[in-house]
Amino acid sequence: MPISREQVVHVGRLARLGLTDAEIDRLTTQLSDILDHFEALAAVDTNGVEPTAHPLPLQNVMRPDSVAPSLRRDDALGNAPEVEDGLIRVRAVLE
Repeated sequence: MPISREQVVHVGRLARLGLTDAEIDRLTTQLSDILDHFEALAAVDTNGVEPTAHPLPLQNVMRPDSVAPSLRRDDALGNAPEVEDGLIRVRAVLE
C-alpha cells in the first residue's frame, strides 16, 4: 500500500518534525514498505488461533512477600541531610 509524499509531510507536520526533502523521500519509501508488511500479515488466516500476549507460558518469578525486620528509624534517618519530627525534610517543590 503506497503512501503519498503529501501524507508523509502531513504526518511530519502533526508530529512537528522539520523534515528535509531527502528525509521525506526516504520516509515515503520506508513507510510504504512497512504498510506492505502489515498487508501481508492481514492476509494470514488466523481463524481458530487463540490470541496470545506472549508465545511462551509465563510464571511469576518473584519471591513471596514476607514480613521481615526492617531498619530502626534512627538508622534510616542517620544519613539524611535534614530531619524534622522523625521525617526526612526536603525543600518544597510546590509553591
